[in-house]
Amino acid sequence: MNHGLPPAAPGLRIGLYGGSFNPAHAGHLHVSRTALRRLRLDRIWWLVTPGNPLKDPGQLAPLAERMAQARRVARDPRIAVTGFEATTGRHFTVETLTWLSLRRPACHFVWIMGADSLGNFHRWRRFAAIAALMPVAVIDRPGYTLTAPNARAARRFAGTRLPEHAASALAMRAPPAWVYLHGPRSELSSTAIRAGG
Repeated sequence: MNHGLPPAAPGLRIGLYGGSFNPAHAGHLHVSRTALRRLRLDRIWWLVTPGNPLKDPGQLAPLAERMAQARRVARDPRIAVTGFEATTGRHFTVETLTWLSLRRPACHFVWIMGADSLGNFHRWRRFAAIAALMPVAVIDRPGYTLTAPNARAARRFAGTRLPEHAASALAMRAPPAWVYLHGPRSELSSTAIRAGG
């Protein structure tokens, strides 16, 4: 049983972009296209989560609704939208990525996050284990350009940070390894959209 995993040939370089996507928006697409280009990825998988332990579940639209919206936004054949986490019984990123790595050992995965997430990455369950599982790419977000690279998790893994010009090699690096990508930033956020902003 593949639990709704997108198809993946051995050797593919795949970015994993997890989140609530509540709702998905053009900012998610911007991050994904930045990662595809700068990291030289073959695919991006949007991992639409059943819930986020750090967020209010009362604000969360149903999973099927969020996935349908994500598919409408992900207007790129290289992006696959999946909600497989809901079928595996995993609730935390470290569990999901461990499960996925065991089932697709021949793929080269990169965990993708916005700079806002790097700021609270140290609060994620077993965040150091996530960094040990696969390389991490952090995409700059408005308001985080100066603070995120100095966040607690960033300081802990400072010695494994790649220079930005080496980003295209990230997918093939043994973890822990990470890169912070600067460039055009999207002002959009799901929180602001839900608030009507």
